[in-house]
Amino acid sequence: MENIVFLDIALVVIVATVLGWLSLITRQPIIISYIVAGVLLGPWGLKLVTEIEFINETSNIGITLLLFLAGLSLHPRRLLELFGNTFQLTLVTSGIFAVVTGTILYSFGASLLESVITGTAMMFSSTILVVKLMPTVTLHQKHMGAVAIAVLIMQDIFAVLAIAFIKGGSSSSVLGWIASMVIGVLLTVLAILFEKHVIRKIFMQVQRYTELLNMVALAWCFSLALLFEYIGMIFGGLCSLLSLPDAFCRLSGDIGMSHEIGAFIAGVALASGPLSNYLAENLRFFRDFFLVLFFFTLGAKLDFALMQTIIWPALLLSAVLLLLKPLVYKISFKVTGESAKFSREMGYRLGQNSEFSLIIAVLAAESGLISAANSQLIQLVAIITMTISSYLLVFLFPTPLGTSKPLKID
Repeated sequence: MENIVFLDIALVVIVATVLGWLSLITRQPIIISYIVAGVLLGPWGLKLVTEIEFINETSNIGITLLLFLAGLSLHPRRLLELFGNTFQLTLVTSGIFAVVTGTILYSFGASLLESVITGTAMMFSSTILVVKLMPTVTLHQKHMGAVAIAVLIMQDIFAVLAIAFIKGGSSSSVLGWIASMVIGVLLTVLAILFEKHVIRKIFMQVQRYTELLNMVALAWCFSLALLFEYIGMIFGGLCSLLSLPDAFCRLSGDIGMSHEIGAFIAGVALASGPLSNYLAENLRFFRDFFLVLFFFTLGAKLDFALMQTIIWPALLLSAVLLLLKPLVYKISFKVTGESAKFSREMGYRLGQNSEFSLIIAVLAAESGLISAANSQLIQLVAIITMTISSYLLVFLFPTPLGTSKPLKID
């Protein structure tokens, strides 16, 4: 078993690296190369990697770290500023994308729940693609970079809320879901206080030892992840121990939160600390490695037999989004007072689906809220829009991968 897993991981790393390098020098989206690696090595390709489920389980660490680092960049003060500056624009545009795409899917015969979840998955733009294809100076020093990051972070918050709803979707009552949210807020407050008075002191003690500093951050992340994952069980145990009323204790079976949300809260709690930026930089490699495995398993688990039934809806949704998102963003930014040139470029830069849509598709299918076909539809639309959008950006606007000298700006 050990040799098989070692062989599989080794093949994934080698092939994903080679394809990633080829995609870089040929100016292709790197994420797509990882998905292609999964197709090539998986059951629909050369069938060289057999422990797909093991790799898939391992890759979930990447989602956990993705949300942990997303929270790590969200200082509470910055959260308030973002709500003031971009909340309305992001909410309105996201709602338009969700309603339009959800309505289209509903017209194809999908259930209302599947249409809502699919529409939700279509709301977001790709943080990875936007950041990677924006020149560094623009990203960090210019107004366009600040606005793009603000919108993306607001979308990340919406995505986290969507994941919380999906992971709690198995709750048997609305009351259970409400209880989950209330407990989540209380745990968030306690986490922030615990970080300020305990974790921060531990960081100060170990800050000279980089490996131990990283381990403390990861231990904090996984501790809260486990707490949120098993909060229903803990709540039930406390009910029995304290002999609380049966009606109150029955809620324990309905409380549903996830380790992903716990990781996000762990990051938010650390965001106000003095080492947040340093930790985010140190842990980025761990996140990226496990995300490579995540995108690999997406490719390996694509069902090409199932593709025949979803290809036309996927192409239609992709075409609609590639036309709708740039247009809606262009109009929205002009309404807020931005120039026509700025609004047009921002529309194209935000005009694709997100890696979060892939995560939502997988989690919703695992929770039994959508079918395997619907999950594959969301994934295929994300792959198509991210691929075409990357080409549009590289050929039309300044990027580090520009096709001509005026457009190639690092």
